[in-house]
Amino acid sequence: MPRVALYAGTFDPVTNGHIDVVRQAAGLADRLVLAVGVHPGKAPLFSAEDRIAMLQEICADIAKTTACELRCITFSDLVVATAKREGATMLIRGLRDATDFDYEMQMAGMNATMAPGIQTIFLPASPSVRPITATLVRQIAGMGGDVAAFVPAAVAARLKRKFAGKAG
Repeated sequence: MPRVALYAGTFDPVTNGHIDVVRQAAGLADRLVLAVGVHPGKAPLFSAEDRIAMLQEICADIAKTTACELRCITFSDLVVATAKREGATMLIRGLRDATDFDYEMQMAGMNATMAPGIQTIFLPASPSVRPITATLVRQIAGMGGDVAAFVPAAVAARLKRKFAGKAG
């Protein structure tokens, strides 16, 4: 039976931290589903289609080198419901620090109650990506800062185009 993992997030934008987690998760699963959250009450910087395109472009090499099948989808319901639909038995969660750990432990407990057959796997962020958050990347890019150290080159270029003429 193939090992299927689901890594859910907003990925707005895709950061080097996300890629770090994808690399680690691809080594644990035969199929990795990257699930882009779409919520009607939120106004993301990038459309769901753009976020999926970024993930596919950036993660293609990871999938090839690890022989892990990669699938990118959107979802707007509970993560455990999405995991069940995708046949996932693992939920992947990245941890940067103790604050993440406290929140993620609560979520893992709730998810385990709702879906006992799905295990949450915590992957620690590599030291070089621990401070990176998509929120900070958006703020820096929006103010004209250089985000090249925090996101893949393709994402940096998209952010530059998105904010062209808006910073000053």
